[in-house]
Amino acid sequence: MEGPLLLLTALMVITAGSQSLYASDSCHEEFIRLREQEKLLKGQLQEQELLLHKLKLLNQPGNKDKARSDQSQDTQYTDCSQLFLSGSKSSGFYKIKPHGSPFPFRVYCDMSDGGGWIVIQRRINGTERFNRSWAEYKDGFGNMDAEFWLGNDNLHYITIQGNYSLRINLEDFDGYQRYAEYKNFKLANEKDHYRLTFGTYVGTAGDALSGSHQVDVSEWASHQGIKFSTYDQDNDNYKGNCAQEDKGGWWFNKCHSAHLNGIYYPNGHYSALTDDGVVWYTWRGWWYSLKTSIMKLRPTDFKTDPTDDPNAVHRRPPS
Repeated sequence: MEGPLLLLTALMVITAGSQSLYASDSCHEEFIRLREQEKLLKGQLQEQELLLHKLKLLNQPGNKDKARSDQSQDTQYTDCSQLFLSGSKSSGFYKIKPHGSPFPFRVYCDMSDGGGWIVIQRRINGTERFNRSWAEYKDGFGNMDAEFWLGNDNLHYITIQGNYSLRINLEDFDGYQRYAEYKNFKLANEKDHYRLTFGTYVGTAGDALSGSHQVDVSEWASHQGIKFSTYDQDNDNYKGNCAQEDKGGWWFNKCHSAHLNGIYYPNGHYSALTDDGVVWYTWRGWWYSLKTSIMKLRPTDFKTDPTDDPNAVHRRPPS
C-alpha cells in the first residue's frame, strides 16, 4: 500500500500548490505544468490500485495456480457451476460453451459464496468506461482482471439454459457491504432487445430492480420486462434517452431505480444534472455512486456448501 499512499500524498501537495499558484497570473505556466504532473500521478495511482486488485485476486485461497484455471478444457462446460462440480475449485479464468452459443467464450468463475458463479459485470475503481455503444454491450468489453461487461449475447445464451440466480454484491466508500439476489434472471435475444425478466428477491440492499420500494413508483421505476438501451439505441419508456442522459447501457424504464453501469464517481456522494452514478436506490439513494458492484450468475438449484454464509452483512475491517 506504500506506493499508492505516496502517490496520493504527492497529488494532494501538487493540487494545493497549483490552486495557490493559479491566483497569480505570472505563475500561470507553472500552474499548467503542475496540472500535467497531477494528471500523470493520478494515472499512476489508478495503475497501482489495479495492480493491488489483481494481487488480491491471485492471493485468494486456492487461487495461486492461475495458469491451471486458464487452461483449455477438452470437455465443454456450460457454466461455472459444472466446472466447480468437476473439481475446479479455484477462482479464475475458464472457457464455457452454453447451449445455443455458436462458440466457447472466456469467463471469470468466482468460486467463493458457495462456488460456481459466472461474473458478468465488475466495477471497482472507474478505470473502464461504461458509456458504450449497442455493439460493445452486445459483444462485451473491458478487462476481466478488473472492470468489464461480459456481453449481452453471452448473457442471453447463459440464462436461457435454465433457472439462473443473479447475485449483486455492492460496497460503499465506507466499507459497508450489501447484496441483492434474484431468481430466474433471464435476457431475451437481440431481436427482443435483450429484454430483462427476473423472479423473487432476497437480500440486504433492497429490491431496486422491481421498483416496489415505494408506493406508485413501479410504473416508472421497475426494470421488470424492460429492454436494454444504449446511447445509440433508445428502447426505454421515457420521452428522452435514459442511456444518453445517465451515461451507460442498462435496462431503463423512465429511467431507473438501479443503474450499475453509470459514471464511477470516486467519492460516493455526487451532484450532476441526472442521477448518472453507480446507483442502487434502495440502499444509498440516487445521489450516491457505489465503490464496488459485482454481478454474477449461477443455477438457482446449485447446492452450496452449508458452512458458507454468503448472506452476512458486515463492515469490512479497516486496512
